[in-house]
Amino acid sequence: MSLPRVSLEVDVTEAEPFLQDSISVSDSNIDPEAKADDEGTDAFAEDPFKPFDDLPNEDRNPLTVRAVVLGLFCGTLVNASNIYLGLKSGWTASANIFASIIGFTVLQTCAKHASHFPIIGGDFGPRENNIVQTCATAAGGMSNVFVSAYPALYQLGLLRTPVEDFWRITTLTAVGGFFGFFFATPLRQFFIIDVARELHLVFPSSSATAVMIRNLHTTTEGQSSTTQSKMKALTVAFGFAMTLRILSQYAIGVLWDWHPFTWLFILGKVKSAIVIESWGWFIEWTPAFIGSGMLVGLNIAVSYVAGSIAAWGIIGPLLVSRGLAFGQPALDRGPTWDGFVSYYSLDEGFASPSHPSPRYWLMWPGILCMVVVALIDLACQWRVFYLSAWTTYKQLRRFLNRQSQHSQLQTATSEEKLDLKLEDTAPASEFVPAWLWFSGLICVCIAACIATSVQFSMPILETCLALLLTVFFSFLAIQSTGVADITPVTGVSSASQIVLGGVTKSSGLSVPQSQITNLLGGAFTNIGASQATDLIGDFRVGFLLRTSPLKQWMAQGIGTLAAVFLSPLIFVLFSSAYPCIIDLSHQSTLQSSPSRSSSSAPCPFQAPSASAWRAVAIAVTAPTLPVPPSSRAFALFLAFVGAALVLVRQLLWTGRWAWLRTYHPNMMVFSLAFVIPSTVYGTAMLIGALVAATWARRSPRTFETYGYAVSAGLMAGEGIGGVLSAVLQVLGLGGDVWGTGAGCPGWRC
Repeated sequence: MSLPRVSLEVDVTEAEPFLQDSISVSDSNIDPEAKADDEGTDAFAEDPFKPFDDLPNEDRNPLTVRAVVLGLFCGTLVNASNIYLGLKSGWTASANIFASIIGFTVLQTCAKHASHFPIIGGDFGPRENNIVQTCATAAGGMSNVFVSAYPALYQLGLLRTPVEDFWRITTLTAVGGFFGFFFATPLRQFFIIDVARELHLVFPSSSATAVMIRNLHTTTEGQSSTTQSKMKALTVAFGFAMTLRILSQYAIGVLWDWHPFTWLFILGKVKSAIVIESWGWFIEWTPAFIGSGMLVGLNIAVSYVAGSIAAWGIIGPLLVSRGLAFGQPALDRGPTWDGFVSYYSLDEGFASPSHPSPRYWLMWPGILCMVVVALIDLACQWRVFYLSAWTTYKQLRRFLNRQSQHSQLQTATSEEKLDLKLEDTAPASEFVPAWLWFSGLICVCIAACIATSVQFSMPILETCLALLLTVFFSFLAIQSTGVADITPVTGVSSASQIVLGGVTKSSGLSVPQSQITNLLGGAFTNIGASQATDLIGDFRVGFLLRTSPLKQWMAQGIGTLAAVFLSPLIFVLFSSAYPCIIDLSHQSTLQSSPSRSSSSAPCPFQAPSASAWRAVAIAVTAPTLPVPPSSRAFALFLAFVGAALVLVRQLLWTGRWAWLRTYHPNMMVFSLAFVIPSTVYGTAMLIGALVAATWARRSPRTFETYGYAVSAGLMAGEGIGGVLSAVLQVLGLGGDVWGTGAGCPGWRC
């Protein structure tokens, strides 16, 4: 399974579990439900670029109030969940399948049992389901920048507080999001119609979503009951995860974190056990990451655990033993706990080349490897980019030939290739008017220049450059998503930061202003590329389902507008409840303050994406690179190994050797473990992957039916539980006041 939108915020793709859910293997004992799915899947497999022609008719406008409201609700859940998960580990998920299942279940029920009620009643079909999914995808988006660029700005002391800066970051989010929304609008014709077949832009996750919606709406009564069962499984998993997340804060060492090495130390007085505990080796029963492991599979989970073992089980202890990195006492609880040490500090005394903590030392190799791997992966798509540029040139030439009435000069080969252009089944009246998106784009560009100049003192030329970089890198991101289902947000955002770093160094800006410009420019690329890719992916779903592009565009715009205000509000909530997200000095306070009843971990939210963005901004703007020499050398070595392994996967494991890709380590995830000073996420994902593999092997049919629903419910449930826990924390009702640390090191975790 691939990991699209890899920006450190690793986005869990839904294509593989969904396809398992929609595409059944032929078997003499397959039930009618599976056969119906197979028929639709076979038609799609024969020609993945042909819109479905067996959908039920829909006489009413699919852009209904109920569809938009339900889409916004689903998007809100996913947005909150993604910010929670992204701040914890850099992991995020799409709203596509989640919203499709909930949209079908809720609106089908409304259509069946509330048909006479205005607004909520009436017929329901696949295109209205598509509107729910489109609106949810937009409303659930824009979370990436709130777990990366924005926390990095605060960690560097470049902004005040999220509460004070609420309208500043909301404005920046709005102009970035709507810039990507408007400029990507005319690209539907290019990526979905003109070059989709020639460049084989299937958009796997989007196609999987369309197939699922089609199957949901072409089902028998028996299949409808199966869909209801999926919804029940999702609801139960959601409720369990949310409840566990809220209650566990009051007995975290019993319900959430299990510390077997601490127990050995206390009960058996095994001194070496507390040393292992110091490096973060314990078990966390986090439903979200168990659910993530069920989705991503064993390759990703094993790669993550391998990275954790390498960083926090081998290299970190070696650094400390050789005097290359340093820790500090984690607890002030007397001589009993003298051996319990924290190696995670990023305080000034532990974040310098001469006296680094293991976390600071390991962060640089992990970040460099991730950036290099993302860029190499992007470069390996050079054929797609070349073909795209060549196709663009040919289409421009044909257009000029038609304009000059010289189309007869086109060659037979050109005419043959012109036949690769798909037929757009949408009538011209359903296209987005050019004046609408173009005027919106102009207004957003002007607003971006004004907002960055007035609110952040960013030079207008640098703002224009950042917008141009956003357009260029968004093209690459869309093409990569269409072919490989990977949206390389890490690569394109880092590339934008590097380009802007070179510009600001030559412009004579101060270091703080250069860092603001660097991070804001990268934020534009991050938001714009994410929104543009989401919009084109949704257009792909709508093309297959024959949904009006104009109606989809309007739903996407409504969802984007909601996300503009929703994401900052959720970020303000989390940063207020957990100041360590934006202030690195709070991390040492969390681990050493005796006034707190629970906390031996540096911070509940490690924000690895923010660490990476902060490190890149410092590296490209600082007069001297603040990296320990030994860390710098190892970073180059790890980046070389990562790049080599990416090239092996892309160039050698092809054809009859393609099966080896299943066992090839994922270096993006491996190096991510170096940035996250915690081993629990990898072990939780491995537990989930093992559960899924065992379940799929022993009962393939039930896994295909319920596997995704359970994993999606676990992920969303913990995310919403985390939001509610943050509310309790702000109100003074959290576990740090009313809970117990029983079972934790020093009675704190």
